[in-house]
Amino acid sequence: MKVFVCGSSQVGVGRWDDSGVCCFSRNLVSLSREYDLKRSGFGCDQTNLCFSRSAVGLSLRASASSQAQPLVSEKASKISGTFANESVKLFVGLPLDTVSISNKINHERAISVGLKALKLLGVDGVELPLWWGVVENEAQSKYYWTGYLAIVEILQKLGLKVQISLCFHGSQEAKIPLPKWVEKIGESNSNIYFKDRAGSLYKDSLSFAVDELPVLNGKTPLEVYGEFFASFKSTFSSFFGSTITGVSIGLGPDGELKYPSTKGKNKNGGGEFQCYDEYMLSNLKHHAEKTGNPLWGLGGPHDAPAYHLCPFYGGFFAENGGSWETPYGDFFLSWYSNQLIQHGDRMLSLAASTFKDTAISLSGRIPLTHSTYKSRSHPSELTAGFYNTETRDGYNAIAEMFSRHSCTVVVPGFDLSDEGQPRSNPEALLAQIISCCTKHGTEVSGQNSTISGRFEQMKKKLSAEVKTFTYQRMGAYFFSPEHFPVFTRFVRGLSQLPDLHESRWELSS
Repeated sequence: MKVFVCGSSQVGVGRWDDSGVCCFSRNLVSLSREYDLKRSGFGCDQTNLCFSRSAVGLSLRASASSQAQPLVSEKASKISGTFANESVKLFVGLPLDTVSISNKINHERAISVGLKALKLLGVDGVELPLWWGVVENEAQSKYYWTGYLAIVEILQKLGLKVQISLCFHGSQEAKIPLPKWVEKIGESNSNIYFKDRAGSLYKDSLSFAVDELPVLNGKTPLEVYGEFFASFKSTFSSFFGSTITGVSIGLGPDGELKYPSTKGKNKNGGGEFQCYDEYMLSNLKHHAEKTGNPLWGLGGPHDAPAYHLCPFYGGFFAENGGSWETPYGDFFLSWYSNQLIQHGDRMLSLAASTFKDTAISLSGRIPLTHSTYKSRSHPSELTAGFYNTETRDGYNAIAEMFSRHSCTVVVPGFDLSDEGQPRSNPEALLAQIISCCTKHGTEVSGQNSTISGRFEQMKKKLSAEVKTFTYQRMGAYFFSPEHFPVFTRFVRGLSQLPDLHESRWELSS
């Protein structure tokens, strides 16, 4: 049996941009110099995908076929490599916009070719972003799963496992906003969004303060998320345990449990506190009055710096004598962090109760906010919602919360090194988080932060505490001659590839 791809002039593993968004302005045909990829094959109307042995392990080749065949063969799932280290499962993130805003698979044939390449390399499966703004876009409680069902069926036929990421945030990179009906509500009530001290809104995620308020046409966000969970479960239950093995719950901006404390491309500053929508301010006011300090509830710290300033400017985060070390600082930071933890607790509790009778694992992602970790006050962590300083461990409560709901903590940054980092210490922060998770019996799943090719650094971090690792993500650079051979060697270093007979292996059994 051979696995074929029904071709056209556009068939090929194409180009994604660097953020993992499909743009396909250039085909993988251009990699022929590196991979022995024949232009004549990918230019045919009927092509079949072949693999051959090379210096980097596997090379891609397309050749003409005399007979058109289905896009994904029924027996493709028999093709596999097996990992020598069975304790770590390797996944690869699919493009952020694998399913477009119009609910269709972007460049289906090209993605299928890429998936076959991953299957032959021996990866366990893929991570698939699934967007609230695609499925429930047009109207409340109207769900359209067509595009996601189609891609999951392709993955099922290939025998690849799927980790679904339920994304309740918007993405500028993928050009997928929140649902239209939510945005319409936001036009008349902007306080459903996070707001900073200057009044700027973050419109790609709902404020944690509205979780239990009926701000969405008489329903609370938690009720809306719960109905979304139920529809997802009903639609995809036949794939649970076999193809879909895990679901990651979106917990905030960028899908992570955090406040949107940084702005624009400046991710290395101290950030700003996001507590100025009227619902957050109301919560703060109530908490201050309850503790007998009503003046502390009038707003966030007045001496915290703006986005563009040095994190230690203004006094709040000062290394010595900063307001963060005062009783007021402890009051505010405890409240601010607890709002984050309570949101995570509500979301994971809802997910755990919905999926408790299924054969899938649950997870959620937290950020590796390391840019000011070497300082005493850790400004970037504090503004992101993690009350973690030189004298206080802010991740114990996070790990305990995940453990209580039997959820895995997903942590990025496995590719990052302390080398050349004047204020940052990503390796120490990662070690702290893993230590807290180990203490509470919480499983850890790793990810890379950038598609940088720091594979040796990643391999060093794949310890016994890490059960799965997801390499993020397919994009223009992923299939480039500079990256794909190195990625192949990384996979070969973790796995035992099947024997390849002679110099050419067609996908056959």
